[in-house]
Amino acid sequence: MTHRILLVEDDRGLRLVLTHRLVSEGYRVETAPDGEDGLRRATRERFDLVVLDVMLPGRNGFDVCQTMRLGGVETPVIMLTARGEVADRVNGLKLGADDYLTKPFEMAELLARVEARLRRDGGRPEAPPAYRFGSVDVDFRRTEVHRDGQRVELSAKEFRLLRYLISRRGETLSRNELLDEVWGYDANPTSRTVDVHVAWLRRKLEENPRQPQHILTIHGLGYKFAG
Repeated sequence: MTHRILLVEDDRGLRLVLTHRLVSEGYRVETAPDGEDGLRRATRERFDLVVLDVMLPGRNGFDVCQTMRLGGVETPVIMLTARGEVADRVNGLKLGADDYLTKPFEMAELLARVEARLRRDGGRPEAPPAYRFGSVDVDFRRTEVHRDGQRVELSAKEFRLLRYLISRRGETLSRNELLDEVWGYDANPTSRTVDVHVAWLRRKLEENPRQPQHILTIHGLGYKFAG
């Protein structure tokens, strides 16, 4: 099956070059010249990947990515930017981007990241549209979580971690696998990143966070979701 990519880039020359190269590699490419058009298409149409420039007229890439995630759109996002500062990279990733490439970049690197991202996402298990465990109700389509009928606010990464745990319920998942599948970028996060996010989820969702019944620690191996 041919993968469908949405390229959101305001530089017409770069948009044409990237489109031509991606098409030559066998991808179907649709384009958007600004953030508003990109967000509209990303939320209303089905794509396998979004390649998203940060510096866009009207609505920037950070805002587009965040709005996608808050709206429950889980399409993988690779962000392109001329900014190389660590703070900007971290900001984009916190808002839900899966990877980050700084301009100028080699075409071969972009193609390698596109291929890797599509390969990883193609094997990703799906969580059900909705799921209940204990007193917690999760609506994956609306990106909403309720506990005892009360709305629970989760960050984008907390929600994606919960989604992945539920999709692989009953399996022991290593910290490295969780980093790869949930964070999925080369920003050198540590296993402590997973531990911190698991602790946050337990505080918000478990009846007794110190003795969790659903998000379990498998000592020496990682975590398992039971529910």
